[in-house]
Amino acid sequence: HVQLVESGGGSVQTGGSLRLSCAASGTIWNCWGWFRQAPGKEREGVAVIETGGGLTWYADSVKGRFTISQDNRYNTVYLQMSSLKPEDTAMYYCAARQPACAGEYWHWTSNYPYWGQGTQVTVS
Repeated sequence: HVQLVESGGGSVQTGGSLRLSCAASGTIWNCWGWFRQAPGKEREGVAVIETGGGLTWYADSVKGRFTISQDNRYNTVYLQMSSLKPEDTAMYYCAARQPACAGEYWHWTSNYPYWGQGTQVTVS
């Protein structure tokens, strides 16, 4: 079992930046990252990273603006968000899975059994 705790959300103006953090504990996991869910919309993948090789995957909507990184010493994954837009407004969730990141299916929420409680990001 993996426990995930997100932090770093908040309110920011268009064009601003935020950094989200997710602290993890528990059994070994090999893929983790970030999803988001806006009101009335389905949860979608934002970015994930493999703990071993550091391979990353990003949603097209955030490429060039968001960067995922990890610090394995502290079991923490980060999401640096820049050039934020109102459409980035959502609850952001950290997720993890024990196998590798599933390649082209990385964004399938059903691939992730472990989820945090979420942190709200509001861009206005």
